[in-house]
Amino acid sequence: MSEDTKVQAELRESFGKGFARRLRAAGKIPAVIYGHGTEPVHVALPGHQVSLIIRRANALLELDIEGKGQLALVKDVQRDPVHQIIEHIDLLVVKKGEKVAIDVPIIVTGESASGTIVNLDATTLSIEAEATHIPQNIEVSVEGLEEGAHITAADVVLPKGSTLLSDPEVLVVAVSVPAAPTEDDAEAATEAVEEAAAE
Repeated sequence: MSEDTKVQAELRESFGKGFARRLRAAGKIPAVIYGHGTEPVHVALPGHQVSLIIRRANALLELDIEGKGQLALVKDVQRDPVHQIIEHIDLLVVKKGEKVAIDVPIIVTGESASGTIVNLDATTLSIEAEATHIPQNIEVSVEGLEEGAHITAADVVLPKGSTLLSDPEVLVVAVSVPAAPTEDDAEAATEAVEEAAAE
């Protein structure tokens, strides 16, 4: 755990939209911590610090709640659809050494063979990993792959200590050659250029 994930959380006794609005106006984010059969705990988190931490997928917070330490995994972030302000965060209680199920983003690395394009069919894979060793992403290399090459979930090399939960047959990456434009496409493109020039 790094220092930047240590967060001071304040217990909150008041609820409701009005109180939540006042909290956000004060630069704080309302959150609830649940899991492990415990009663949900309502807290307020420092807005700026937590906004930076949760840019990473599956962020793990090391909470200090009135002197008591608690590890919590970010499970859900509710945002205002218009202003993109964080309205509420759901946190799941985790313990060191415990394994958790998460969806991890896939990043494609390398260059496929000349003239081919890479289609990313699955943007995330579901895996099980230790709570304190959750990978930020999973890299899939397409270096030198030819047309027709496929990579399924079973082919992906997972970070050490992780196990695959997604269907092994799920298509992750497919390499293909872009379809050549037809004569109709070429004519339509020419007409569009001529019309633009006439205007």
